[in-house]
Amino acid sequence: MSHPIMSEFDIVFAGGGATACVVAGRLAAYDPSLRILILEAGQHTLNKPIHVQPSQALLNLAPTSTTVTFNIGNPSPHINGRAPIVFSGRCVGGGSCVNFMAYTRAPASDYDDWGVDGWESLKLISLMKKLEKYEVQPDCPTHGYDGPIKVSSSGCKLGISDEFIQVGATYHKRQYAEDTDDLETCNTYSPCQKYFDGSTGRRSDAAHHYIYNQDHNPNLHVWDGKRVKRIIFEDKRAVGVEFTSDPVSCPDANQSSSIVRASKLVVVSAGAFGSPTILERSGIGAEAILKRCGIEQLVNLPGVGENYRDHYLVLVPYLATDDIVTPFRGDSILQGSLAQNSLDSKIKWRPDDEELKVMSPAFQPRWKEFFQDRPDKAVAVFTHFAQYLPPPSRSLSNIPAPRSSMTACYYTLYPTSVGSVHINVTDDGKEQMDFNTGILDDPSDIVPLNFGYKKTREIFRRMASYRGEVAADHPNFPEGSAAACREASGPVDLNAPDIVYTAEDDEAIDRFHRDIVQTMSHSLGTCAMKPEADHGVVDARLNVYGVSNLKVADMSISPLNVGGNTYSTALLIGERAAMIIAEDLGIDCI
Repeated sequence: MSHPIMSEFDIVFAGGGATACVVAGRLAAYDPSLRILILEAGQHTLNKPIHVQPSQALLNLAPTSTTVTFNIGNPSPHINGRAPIVFSGRCVGGGSCVNFMAYTRAPASDYDDWGVDGWESLKLISLMKKLEKYEVQPDCPTHGYDGPIKVSSSGCKLGISDEFIQVGATYHKRQYAEDTDDLETCNTYSPCQKYFDGSTGRRSDAAHHYIYNQDHNPNLHVWDGKRVKRIIFEDKRAVGVEFTSDPVSCPDANQSSSIVRASKLVVVSAGAFGSPTILERSGIGAEAILKRCGIEQLVNLPGVGENYRDHYLVLVPYLATDDIVTPFRGDSILQGSLAQNSLDSKIKWRPDDEELKVMSPAFQPRWKEFFQDRPDKAVAVFTHFAQYLPPPSRSLSNIPAPRSSMTACYYTLYPTSVGSVHINVTDDGKEQMDFNTGILDDPSDIVPLNFGYKKTREIFRRMASYRGEVAADHPNFPEGSAAACREASGPVDLNAPDIVYTAEDDEAIDRFHRDIVQTMSHSLGTCAMKPEADHGVVDARLNVYGVSNLKVADMSISPLNVGGNTYSTALLIGERAAMIIAEDLGIDCI
């Protein structure tokens, strides 16, 4: 969008990710006279194949990518001294333009657990329905059919999906359901729907469906390549934003600062990494953090940057039959599979009594305290990719599949561990991020991963396409172990006995996970919507404590983890934030 440069707007958004696009787009539609500006460090995504063609999603994670930010965490002994990398969207539309488009929604009780007035699930379901156009099946009471974000089953179904479900229903002894994203059903195998337009096969993202479709509105502005430095205050009232040209998006641009004013409101929407660090650079945060960076404190809010949460992911590849259909073969995209993300089926898994018995006792207190009496909350998601996805230690730029391959994917939804995101200053005066992921800090968090390796391996070795393990990307089991990885001529019988693991094998699996576990890049929580006394940062109407005319609207406000991919919650927060702001401004938002 190219419009004349202005220096004052009604509302300025610091960050242009998924939630910002929803809020700005809704407000612009409610009142086209509102002068709205989105400042986004990344570049525009309008009709670019890497963003709109689902099969190109993986290219956003290439080491040379500028469409994501590679947030590097501090080394941790709990992951064998590694410095983990967590991706975040870095473009107009944010994560909605670079994610894998898997449609999973959290159970309704997750929102009730927030305990925040106005955010109870019964008050949010209408917004969940408002935002989506569910193209999969009609008349589902918790799905929407007239919204901007399209959900479909995609036009190119992969055969291993049926294999995964068949083995799950027989060997794993779980039921099948068409819809496990109805806000309550879990522990059943189901199709994995996608954020695709069923008629065009294009990605369904927030930028195209809330912002770019309003190019006719001269009052809605998006300035890409602009990195927000801090919020400008007058007597603790937010009145504007200081920004510079982003050095990655605009490497040759002048790096001097500019200021744009906001007459009505500033909304920080820079995500779990950007929002707390913008607040800290603006003098809002814990005294010790600001003091070490030489920033004068405006408001003492020690919760800023704390409460970081994510989902923990493991990818384990397997050899497959040569005729397996996959969107990627090396660097080439197979014809007919552009509308595909390699994910067609899943289970939101909860252990049964027998599975609980063989899991480590370290998980039992967590199970009893959190999961046992909440039957709608899954412990992990088990799914698959119809392609080779290497662990993070291998380059994603050249996906060197040893042969036809498929990948087991399992990720935990409610880890106990928490981390933090803060600013810091190096000895030479340069700003950097102080990021503790918290991955596996709590001893209970590795237990479902260790079990997930064993269970998904049993599922995969019973699938018709199975031809063995990609041994280099599995645990290094002791010589002579019954668990040793190897090629195979075909699957084992559905009723074959499970692999028996020794204590040494279990140690190898534990080491393997600490060596390769990563996060799902479902980062949230660092500007939590909680009481100020409980280290909260924003109140129920998203106002930052201690100042006026400043709100936060993105996944950073989520006080607790959510049991699903976070895109659906980011959209929901956007819809709710748009209503709140419209109410504050006296605008009709029906």
